[in-house]
Amino acid sequence: MNSIKLKLTVGAFVLLLAVSYLAIAGVKKGWVYFMPLDQYVADPTYQSRRVRLNGNVGEDQLQIDRAGLLAVFNLKGQSQQIRVEYHGMIPDMFRAHHEVVVEGQLGTDNVFHADMLMTKCASKYQAEGHPKVQPEAKS
Repeated sequence: MNSIKLKLTVGAFVLLLAVSYLAIAGVKKGWVYFMPLDQYVADPTYQSRRVRLNGNVGEDQLQIDRAGLLAVFNLKGQSQQIRVEYHGMIPDMFRAHHEVVVEGQLGTDNVFHADMLMTKCASKYQAEGHPKVQPEAKS
């Protein structure tokens, strides 16, 4: 009976170690740094990692192919910009001068290859007490 208890204890310990290792490995792989574009460009440490960047869509060289699930644009920060190529569903609110968050990694071609794109709606994030932005009238 003593031998069976020892085997069960060792087996439980090995199982606990394996589950812990898998949990830690999964969490580490899922970590993504979130930063403003200017900080990303200034610090080359993060340029080899998968990150989320925040910035505005530039109107120059903006290409949107909703049918082909492709958007190519310049992501602009306060003083820096980077070329982004996104493959996937393009949000309806994606357009020039709107704030977006992209997730991906910088390629060897110095283009940020994104596989996640989120737009921010200014009216949803309007602070209380401030007037809401009215949509433009259609003529």
